[in-house]
Amino acid sequence: METIFYPTRDSWDGLCKRPVLELKNLDTPVRAILNRVKTDGDEALREYSRQFDKVPVTDFKVSTEELEESEKLVPVKLKKAIETAKKNIEKFHRAQNINPEIIETTAGVRCWRKNVPVEKVGLYIPGGSAPLFSTVLMLAIPAKIAGCSQIALCTPPGDDGKVNPIVLYSAKLTGITEVYKVGGAQAIAAMAYGTETVPKVFKIFGPGNQYVTKAKEIIRSEGITIDIPAGPSEVLLIADSSADPEFIAADLLSQSEHGPDSQVIFLTDSKELLTAVSEEIYKQLYDLPRKSIAGHSLLNSLAILFESVGECIEFSNMYAPEHLIINTVNAGELTGKVVNAGSVFIGKYSCESAGDYASGPNHTLPTNGFALTYSGVSTDSFVKKITFQELTGEGLINLGPSIELMAEAEKLIGHKKAVSVRLKKLKNV
Repeated sequence: METIFYPTRDSWDGLCKRPVLELKNLDTPVRAILNRVKTDGDEALREYSRQFDKVPVTDFKVSTEELEESEKLVPVKLKKAIETAKKNIEKFHRAQNINPEIIETTAGVRCWRKNVPVEKVGLYIPGGSAPLFSTVLMLAIPAKIAGCSQIALCTPPGDDGKVNPIVLYSAKLTGITEVYKVGGAQAIAAMAYGTETVPKVFKIFGPGNQYVTKAKEIIRSEGITIDIPAGPSEVLLIADSSADPEFIAADLLSQSEHGPDSQVIFLTDSKELLTAVSEEIYKQLYDLPRKSIAGHSLLNSLAILFESVGECIEFSNMYAPEHLIINTVNAGELTGKVVNAGSVFIGKYSCESAGDYASGPNHTLPTNGFALTYSGVSTDSFVKKITFQELTGEGLINLGPSIELMAEAEKLIGHKKAVSVRLKKLKNV
């Protein structure tokens, strides 16, 4: 982990640059996968399953029996933990549903906006060494709350050709019944274009490896909607001399174990804390089963000493982190100065792991600086907002002359006439 002391402001922009995720070389092979699935459907999926997952899959859809069986394969204590997380995530996301308010902008002119669910959505859940069953909760729950009529979930099978039972249990718990044993870029292609088995959807959600990221990037350029642009996971942590170095090191390492290209940034105004945290990181690192991954991540990471906590906040707003932890005496006050972040964790007990699993807010967040302009996934991500307006005769009489003048000024006489013919009839009534 590189340590930097009192960087000048003209160097901040360079320090905000993420590790380069080289996706250019993936363009050709990923496009080939997308085009093959688009053309050959299930046949292409079977071939890619043998090639990439090393298992022959004949029936991609997970059966009702497999979903039911998953409940018996998950330990009781873990099921209770998942149920607790589901309850909190559901509570937080349900509160985001807002009833439309009708606004009378002018006498006789009523306008309102209504949330309408995206009808068909696809959820991608990575498999591999650490199947992200928590992401099932984070995506399926708001999709259900929004009222999406079809929710398809794709996830790669394990070596035995089956989907991880915890993933299946989480899907069943959230009411998802359409689960498909398809992973990688081919899963994104299947949901984007549709196959004989996997339905075509209107919007695709979920994280994945660089092939999945590239596939989502390509289909987005073709006009197929995705959740948010993706990049490696990241955390930025701000702490002062009051913070516990053991807590800080644990928070930084928890994020670094996501992947070798993950980045962690530690900012402080205390030189003593900087030294203590550095020592604690390497003490804790060797106890992690994924220490090799975390170690590679630390090579991409920075510890920066600033003159003040205020400068730390300024730098953080420029960096726009996916996760921001503020572990200072006045953490609550500092949150008012945060303008760019995916999700903020306030105080010494608010570890980022809480947000990853069970506190309630969504863990699907903008990375790679996209928090400058993007929000994390929410119930809103699964709805369209349609506006409605209704003018009575009185409303058109009140507003019509203004519309006529504006249309004429833009030389759109047809627009003007659409008002004028109505006003003429109203005057003759």
